[in-house]
Amino acid sequence: MLPKSLSPDNAAQTQELLEDLNPEQRSAVCHDDRPLLLVAGAGTGKTTTLAHRVAWLIARGADPSRLLLLTFTRRAASEMMRRAEALLGRSAERGSHIPASSKVWGGTFHAAGARLLRIHAPDFGMEPDFTILDRGDAEDLMHVCRTNLGLGTGRKRFPQKSTCLDIYSRCVNAQSALTDVLPATFPWCKHVESDLARLFVAYTDAKEAQQVLDYDDLLLFWRGLLADPVAGERVRTRFDYVLVDEYQDTNALQADIVALLRPDSTGITCVGDDAQAIYGFRAATVRNILDFPSRHPGGDLLTLTQNYRSSAAILDATNAVIAQCAERHAKDLWTTRSGGGRPSLVRCRDEAEQTHWIADRVLEHREQGAALKDQAVLFRAQHHSLDLEMELSRRQIPYRKYGGLKFAETAHVKDLCAFLRLAENPLDSMAALRVLGLLPGIGPKTAATLGDLLAQSGGNLDVWSQAVVPEPARAIWPQLVSLLRWLSATRGDVPAQVQAVRTVYAPLLQQRYDNSAARLADLEQIESIASRCKTRSALLTDLVLDPPAWTGDLSGPPLLDEDWLVLSTMHSAKGLEFDTVYVIHAADGNIPSDMATGSAVEIEEERRLFYVACTRAKRHLYVTHPLRFYKAGNPMTDTHGYAQRTRFINDAVAPFFVEIAAVAEPAPEDDAVQAPPPNNTTSADIRASVRKLWT
Repeated sequence: MLPKSLSPDNAAQTQELLEDLNPEQRSAVCHDDRPLLLVAGAGTGKTTTLAHRVAWLIARGADPSRLLLLTFTRRAASEMMRRAEALLGRSAERGSHIPASSKVWGGTFHAAGARLLRIHAPDFGMEPDFTILDRGDAEDLMHVCRTNLGLGTGRKRFPQKSTCLDIYSRCVNAQSALTDVLPATFPWCKHVESDLARLFVAYTDAKEAQQVLDYDDLLLFWRGLLADPVAGERVRTRFDYVLVDEYQDTNALQADIVALLRPDSTGITCVGDDAQAIYGFRAATVRNILDFPSRHPGGDLLTLTQNYRSSAAILDATNAVIAQCAERHAKDLWTTRSGGGRPSLVRCRDEAEQTHWIADRVLEHREQGAALKDQAVLFRAQHHSLDLEMELSRRQIPYRKYGGLKFAETAHVKDLCAFLRLAENPLDSMAALRVLGLLPGIGPKTAATLGDLLAQSGGNLDVWSQAVVPEPARAIWPQLVSLLRWLSATRGDVPAQVQAVRTVYAPLLQQRYDNSAARLADLEQIESIASRCKTRSALLTDLVLDPPAWTGDLSGPPLLDEDWLVLSTMHSAKGLEFDTVYVIHAADGNIPSDMATGSAVEIEEERRLFYVACTRAKRHLYVTHPLRFYKAGNPMTDTHGYAQRTRFINDAVAPFFVEIAAVAEPAPEDDAVQAPPPNNTTSADIRASVRKLWT
């Protein structure tokens, strides 16, 4: 712990670390050894404050090797250490001899856990060189256990290995029973609850027998080590201070680890923002930061409220959004920044009008001096940007997309494209193998034989009509061959081709993949794209031919000026900032997602996610709301419905936005009644003309 007094010279040196901080930040940096929760609002200098806290502790005499800094990314830990080192180095140049920060235990929870578990492996009966399974290894081991138990071979659909691992991980990290996790998070798997329980027992037994740990075990074993009266004390004596970044993103296991590291709560500093707790799908819980004062009594709760990012008008709007939360640490952010005007709530007729309006505004801001890199389009789900991506490609506006898999590289989209590729070129052996591999009973060997048969015929699909296939595939085989022959002979009406493929592929998708409803919705987006492609070849070129290096970047590499627009999911945008932000599809069902409205807790997290998206903006914020959504997202059909504006911009929040229409309303026509010309037809004449229909 810190010495009670410092020499005058050393005290003067430590004050240099506080020169650039505001009063709120300085209070947090200079806090004593009692537990501290620092609630740092968006853009208030959280990273700066935590780095100064590390430097200040070291400058005041704390042993850097007895500081544990826990973050959620390796990059975040490195950045804080770099900043702390720079601060300490600045003091050293002025005559102070301060220890280097390189000795600090800094890293992610999992990295720190792995390091400690290797040191203390004998304490829990393992060798220090135990193997850590990555995600792929863990899935494979889960699959081996699944196969050994004969799961998935019966008449009821059983989750694939990746979903099984997701369920297992959720139970472990949330410390929730399987009976609670399934109905709340994986309701489509409730019918196999007893089999999943057997599988997870087998999986944990297999890891124990092989002396391996998976990703979740790093936290589970770390907590178990700390809970042991003897071994736990040996771990605790290593650290005087525990500092945690992004505390709102911790799960139940991680909160237990922090508490067990310092049972008396002294030396704990946790930094976060309950308003930015958006990772519930990873088992993180906002309760950790909300309940910190009761779990660690005797400490202080400090807030950072001066925002250095956004204009005052944007802060007024985002403060109003987050004020609607039912439970939170109260704070109103403020700033001295001006300019930019009130954020805009843009009413669009439909998605197509939204797309064109966004593209126009992006170019307009670029002409006004804002680089494309300083602009970002944010969305709730990765497929929400698909229509915009195509428009950006046509306008030669380069972009990079972050968050989720690239749409065209997801398995189900690649499957659908394989049908179209095979029809376009029956000699495409990779497309043939992918399509054939979807059929029940057809393994790699049979698929290769059928592919060779097609190749030997020169690509004549008629040869498959006479082919003998395994019994499980015989029911669907004629339908598949008929579809491929029709596609091969069809050149126009690309949406009809996609719809025909979806009809045949849908039952195969439902058998092969979990969460099929969301995947089928993705395929409807392909049909929407197809409506604007004249040929099947053009569609395939847009989606498949030249996959970019960046996720979802259908526009190709950046132009010579190396400038590009940022497209990002809201989750991936956390921690970033841009001069101009466009939040699209702000309609109920998209924001909040209709998949996350099953409980008040989920809706509150969706509100926080919307808040995070809006607080990325520095000067300009646009929230767009399409009024009309066409069936399957296809503007070529008249079947549509109307959507309501997101519930998060209610009557209390709306006055903080300027409401505009994407396209100016046309000038009203002259409705003045004109004098009738001579001998004009009367209404009686018109009615008389149809009287013969019923008399």
